[in-house]
Amino acid sequence: SDTIPCLLSPWSEWSDCSVSCGKGMRTRQRMLKSAAELGDCNEELEQAEKCMLPECPIDCELTEWSQWSECNTSCGKGHMIRTRMIKIEPQFGGTACPETVQRTKCRVRKCLRGPGMEKRRWKEAR
Repeated sequence: SDTIPCLLSPWSEWSDCSVSCGKGMRTRQRMLKSAAELGDCNEELEQAEKCMLPECPIDCELTEWSQWSECNTSCGKGHMIRTRMIKIEPQFGGTACPETVQRTKCRVRKCLRGPGMEKRRWKEAR
């Protein structure tokens, strides 16, 4: 007996890409219209293909803060700094890098002036 050709619906629209950014898949389907008893139908009823959306944003990543440096003066008021490094630069609209250097004030013991040092110097200069 003659085999009856498959009766198939048209393909559906492609689905949305399976991801919101980067590489994903999309699918479409069609239906078998002919009754099952009319014989086997070997046509594919689903197709899948790759889809590509704009690159996913990559956020800035930083190392931990370093230890605070020594105070930059040996007496009186000064400052110390600490730093951190950028591990991953932001791309494709990812979050920007925050500061990588911080300063803070520090104070070492009071600077002592020797008694009468200025006077003595002034006398010698004459």
